Amino acid sequence: MPTRRRTARPKMARYTRRDFDRDFPDDGACLDWLVSVNYPGGIACGSTACGGKVRKHYRVAGRAAYACDMCGHHVYPMAGTIYEKSSTALRTWFLAIYLMSTTRTGVSAKWLERTISVTYKTAWRMFRNIRSMLDEGEPRVGGVGVRVEIDETYVGGRRTGHKDALANKSVVMGIHQRGGRMYGEVVPIVKRRTLTPRIERYVTKGTQIFTDELLSYRMLRDMGYPEHFAVNHKRNIFAVGEAHVNNVESFWGNIKRGVDGAHHRLSPKYLQHYVDEWTFRFNHRHDAMPMFWTMLRQASA
Repeated sequence: MPTRRRTARPKMARYTRRDFDRDFPDDGACLDWLVSVNYPGGIACGSTACGGKVRKHYRVAGRAAYACDMCGHHVYPMAGTIYEKSSTALRTWFLAIYLMSTTRTGVSAKWLERTISVTYKTAWRMFRNIRSMLDEGEPRVGGVGVRVEIDETYVGGRRTGHKDALANKSVVMGIHQRGGRMYGEVVPIVKRRTLTPRIERYVTKGTQIFTDELLSYRMLRDMGYPEHFAVNHKRNIFAVGEAHVNNVESFWGNIKRGVDGAHHRLSPKYLQHYVDEWTFRFNHRHDAMPMFWTMLRQASA
């Protein structure tokens, strides 16, 4: 029997630190890039004299601004972005995004503090603001003939000898459309009243759904998902034909390696921001564009 050849996935283009230093040697280069992305058709002058016409603008020396060559009206490209009103150099922001983009598991604010010589308070604030821009919003996945995996995991905290060993851990629910988007959301508990309303909101009726044996998923067939298949992990059954949740499990592996290796401990208050970062990186891991450019464009919108 002839063997089937797997279609090779395109390798992500590399973008090195040397490339970054070449493209962004100073704040001025970073500012020029912001203008090219946020004003692709040119800057429309907002003064009364120009009346909103697109005019040629030149950078103002010593300021993060551009001036209209006709009336001198100033435009500030960082306005409305996470860089606005920040005393941190724009190139330092770009470098932080570059460093975030170079790893699958993420980097910590403490590591950033040491690497780019800023205070821990500054590093933490930068990461918080960058992660807040990586939220791609609630999904709408599935459809007839589409396969979706749903799973949940526990993150953070410590196991104790208490009878409820998972009581101090946070729950993250994962929804993945095969060949499409991953979505992760921090949820209070793994009960049916928590999980099924989210499935109804995010997953189109009639979708083929794969889960594990959790009892909370038992009513899915009665809720408009007749093709619901569960694999029993407790019996060490992880796949039955196409029925498995291995893609979501792989995503959980990225999160837990990031927690153990880079962060060690995460506050439940900010866990969703970290999940958004891992989700964004997972969703764009096969993009033709290097991860740095994808993340930079998202964070600079």
